[in-house]
Amino acid sequence: MASNERLICQSDALVEKSHGLRFELPELGEFVTGFAVRYNSVVYAYINQCAHVPIELDWNEGDFFDLSKNYLLCATHGAHYNPTDGYCVMGPCKGKRLKSIKVVERNNEILISLDDL
Repeated sequence: MASNERLICQSDALVEKSHGLRFELPELGEFVTGFAVRYNSVVYAYINQCAHVPIELDWNEGDFFDLSKNYLLCATHGAHYNPTDGYCVMGPCKGKRLKSIKVVERNNEILISLDDL
């Protein structure tokens, strides 16, 4: 693990199109979290803030996908985001994006890069 990376979980903790994993981001402030999900076998990570109003997306911890399991959902505003790029396709922030976090999966571990936070 490079010094600019931080382990957030083991690979098997993220199941395809299932619960995501929340993690603290003390680098961005005391109450800022991020989340990671697995979609089409790839891990994606974002800052856990809606592009409409900066509140966390999940009411129930780890529930980021909508019922179809094809979009990330803001439980407060109903905004729908593409899991692959964080682009809002429906809702009050249509056309905006979630803030992505560089993530890598290596040696059965999922790590985030701290360089671009």
